[in-house]
Parts: sequence; structure tokens; C-alpha cells
Amino acid sequence: MSLVIILFAGTKLARYGDVIAEKTGLGRIWIGLVLLAAITSAPELVTGVSSAALVGLPNLAVGTLLGSCMFNLTILALLDILHHRAPFLSEVKLQHLVTAGMGILLAVITGGSILAGESLAELALGGVGVSSIIILILYLAAMWGMFRFERNQTPSLNKAVQQYEQESRKALYFKFALAAIAVIGAGIWVSFIGDEITRTYDWSASFVGTLFLAITTSMPELAVTIAALRLGAIDMAVADILGANILDVAHLFTIDLFYRQGPILSSVKSIHLITVGIITAMSLLAILGIRFRQKRKTFIIASWYTPALIGLYIFGSYALFKGISSG
Repeated sequence: MSLVIILFAGTKLARYGDVIAEKTGLGRIWIGLVLLAAITSAPELVTGVSSAALVGLPNLAVGTLLGSCMFNLTILALLDILHHRAPFLSEVKLQHLVTAGMGILLAVITGGSILAGESLAELALGGVGVSSIIILILYLAAMWGMFRFERNQTPSLNKAVQQYEQESRKALYFKFALAAIAVIGAGIWVSFIGDEITRTYDWSASFVGTLFLAITTSMPELAVTIAALRLGAIDMAVADILGANILDVAHLFTIDLFYRQGPILSSVKSIHLITVGIITAMSLLAILGIRFRQKRKTFIIASWYTPALIGLYIFGSYALFKGISSG
């Protein structure tokens, strides 16, 4: 039931976001990168906070955030398959290279902090790890820089403006808020269902967080990006995915605030380094797909990076499962 709500409300959310992008002049990239990403990543935040603060499972919290990043990048492969005209990433703007690069930087900082373990535990302010603080600062700086860049771009009139010309701003914002509440509420609902399944079947917190909960909490991203693709707002779709990824990593700061047993990245298992490595590799593939533009797909329905993204996700899932089983 929650997935049905997410699918319906997410479709509406993408359309209203497209209208807001045109009417405000902020552009689809900014709307997807910040506004839609904040909404679609809310379930990960709530699940992470509840896992760390209420249940006391930091591995479940970190696994949910990092696993969601890994699954989100796999959505790019699905979008490429659904985008029949040409390679999906070849038609998006080059500005996404900055966001993808920021995603790699934040993932590397996260991985380095996990690898350092307890040696960084003393580097904390008010119980929050210095790594989490640095990640938040970098995220805010990146969003501010992107906002200034988008604001300085001259908005051009196009068919979308004419199409949405009759839309009332007040009614638009009200309907957008309703769709956002529905997506967030249903997303949080499905995340708690996943958490209940975790405890019922007594599965590993790291494994379930990285795979099962990550997939369920990423359903809003999946619904919104597919709806954006159908609208022709491919830049908004990519911005939502990449924006949700860096925001998921930035959420480590908020989770660290609620986790009172020390810096959270110093408290989790090294098994999460597998996920960090896969995220980095998948982000590099996305950068290559955006940078080196092709006119035709390598395979009939997919570009060269699509099977690579899917393969990396499957490999990461298997490596994680084997790592936890052997541990």
C-alpha cells in the first residue's frame, strides 16, 4: 500500500517540481538537486535516526544511507533502458559532473573515517565526529555554489513555460506540499515496515540496512525519477538521484547528533567499506557516461555503462553478503 502511495504521489511530485522549476527560474537541476532530493531522501534520514537513536544499531543506520546511494546509482541504469532515443547520460547537462564528483569525495571521506575506526573517536565536537562535520560543510558549500551558478543562468522560454503558464502559484505550492507529505509519509512507513522485518527475522543489521532497507527507502527516488523521465525532465531526474546521494551522506551528521555513544563512523564495522567502494566505482561510471557522449547505445536497449552499473550493484550485494556470512 505504501509503495502504491509513493508511486502515485511521486508522479505528481515530479510534475509539480517541473512547474516550479519553470516558474521560479531556478531550473530543473536545482529543483532536483535540492528540493526533490530533500523530499525523497527523508525516509533514509528517519530510518537512520531511529536505527541509531532508538534501536541503538549504528550499522543499520549507516548501511541504510550508503546502501541507498548504491541503489540510487542503479536507477540510472533503469532510466537508460527506459530512455529509448539515445544514451541517457549523453543527453544531460555537464553540470552533473560536479555533483557526481562531490558524491565521490564524500564517499571517500566516509570510507576513510570508517577505516580509521576508533583512532578518530577522540576527534569529536559535542559527541559528533569531525568527519561528519566536514561532510556537512562540504555539502552546504556545494549546494550554495550550485545555487549561485543556476541563478546566474538566463532562463529561456520553452514549451514547458507555455504549458504551465495557466498554473496558479498558490495552488501549485499547495499541491506540491501535499504530494511531498504523501511521499515522505509513505516512505517513512515503508522504512519502518522494513525495520520490523529486520527484527522479526533477526537478520544482520549491516546486510539488511545496505540492501533491504536501502531499496525500500529509495522507492521515492525511483518513482520521482521515472515520472520526471516521462515528462522529459531528464536533468531533474539525474539531479534528484545525485542530489539524494550526497544528501544521504550528509545525513550522517544528523544521525551522529542523535547517536550518543561516540562518533558513528568510528562505531560501525569495516564491512561498509565494500559499499563505499561500489558507490565510488558507480559514480565514476556515471561521470564517464556524462563526459563521453555517444549518439547511439552500445547494446540495443542499453548503453555501455548500464550493464556495468547493474553488475557492480550485484557484485557489491554478493560481496557484502559473503563478507557478513564469513564474519
